[in-house]
Amino acid sequence: MNSVHSGKQRKCRFSVENYCKGAHSHKVLQGVGRCGYCSKIFIDAGQPTPASHPQLVNEGELTPGIPSEEYVSRRKRLLELLPENCLAIIASAPVKMMTDVVPYTFRQDADYLYITGCQQPGGIAVLGHEFGLCMFMPESHPHDVIWQGQIAGVDTALDTFQAEKAYPMSKLKEYPQQSQYPLSPFTGEDDSTHATQNEDHGILPGMMGRSSKLLHNVKTATPTYMDLEAFRNAASSGQVQDLSVCTDELRWVKSPAELKLLRESASIACQALLQTMLHSKTYPYESMLSAKVEYECKMRGAQRMAFNPVVGGGPNASVIHYSRNDQKVKDGDLVLMDIGCEFHGYLSDLTRTWPPCGFFSAAQWELYDLILETNKECVELCRPGTSIREIHHYSTEKLCRGLKELGILKGKRNIYQSYHQLNPTNIGHYLGMDVHDCHSLGTDRPLKPGVVITIEPGVYIPSFFDGPERFRGIGIRIEDEVLITETGYEVLTGSLPKEVKHIEALLNNFCHGMNAESQNKKMRAE
Repeated sequence: MNSVHSGKQRKCRFSVENYCKGAHSHKVLQGVGRCGYCSKIFIDAGQPTPASHPQLVNEGELTPGIPSEEYVSRRKRLLELLPENCLAIIASAPVKMMTDVVPYTFRQDADYLYITGCQQPGGIAVLGHEFGLCMFMPESHPHDVIWQGQIAGVDTALDTFQAEKAYPMSKLKEYPQQSQYPLSPFTGEDDSTHATQNEDHGILPGMMGRSSKLLHNVKTATPTYMDLEAFRNAASSGQVQDLSVCTDELRWVKSPAELKLLRESASIACQALLQTMLHSKTYPYESMLSAKVEYECKMRGAQRMAFNPVVGGGPNASVIHYSRNDQKVKDGDLVLMDIGCEFHGYLSDLTRTWPPCGFFSAAQWELYDLILETNKECVELCRPGTSIREIHHYSTEKLCRGLKELGILKGKRNIYQSYHQLNPTNIGHYLGMDVHDCHSLGTDRPLKPGVVITIEPGVYIPSFFDGPERFRGIGIRIEDEVLITETGYEVLTGSLPKEVKHIEALLNNFCHGMNAESQNKKMRAE
């Protein structure tokens, strides 16, 4: 059925929503239960909207938690960062295939989502000073709709994503009708007078040709525009650059709406990992713990995991990005879990290390206490004006001294080289729409309120390490998310226990009281 929307004929479908309440909507007959319904007509945008998914998206929002006005503001700020007569090109993430017919779960490129709000593949967004946002959208074919559902098209780009211009992808190389020609920035005339009907004078090639510099998203660059002669000419003359220099600048400091989503993502991950810690005493298997934390995250509203959970038991914890998750955690060993989830485009990232058996051994406790103390002191350093690099240098000095006192690092010469063999990681990274967010920004940049970082000191001692035997095969990391505030910091993952006494009490169900504390001291003395 067709319905008129914004002056154009649009294909729509019906959604039966809400009961119509009141005597005017239906009559109740004595002895007969009857309900009346009203039908709301909405356009299927190919992704959740306030009309199709009121449980996810509120009125005025383009994506859950982010108002439409914020996307418009982001584009204006990006244009302010672009030099005059410069064009920005951002392609959506490609669909990646697991097999010839089975795709991996699609995740939108962070820059494309940040600028457009479009969660679907197949599009290209172009921003320029003379026209604003222009979106080239994939075209829907009946066969694809049957198998994969409706997708956003030109109408959705204009009405939902609020683009100033929109075209089907098939028109990318064609020139628009004369009424759609922009004025040339050089002559002030309608550019149709200079156009010829070939691919290098089409819509996007024409935009490129009128620009003195092109910035594009290197991560999602596609031959669809890179093979155009106009792009190749710009690249050969050194006029093509990576757009992430600009988008990372915009995404670095989070808005209040973004921080709300980041807090919820962190809260979900904390609750999920807490349940997994309790689960570990009964089911000490890496694969089960990985499955448990993913289940708990998704049951609390997460759309997906931020990355494949790291679940390293015993010596596997000394492999920093261990991902096999196929071993049983031996009684008395520690398990290190590094996990995070995605909540409407915003990620969490945290790590805890604990003994599923319920008690730390003496050697485990000594190392853990050093990492915990480093974690807490580094968090205290988080404030406006400091940098991740400064915090990293502090953590390196702290851990080197502590490992030397424990007899793990020896001698004065090459002590830092030996340390980096046990901990080659940085103390933290920026966090947001990507796990390692805003990758083009250095760690020496002074932090600002609204920036979210991780603090994650650790030590990873392999089983073959030439040092005290009691420490061999132990890997420990304690990672928290920290929001920089006007007055200091806020730990977004502070609800998840990390003190030894709290972890042991948690794992032993708080039911042993002083007996548990006595048992702890006895085990550490052995």
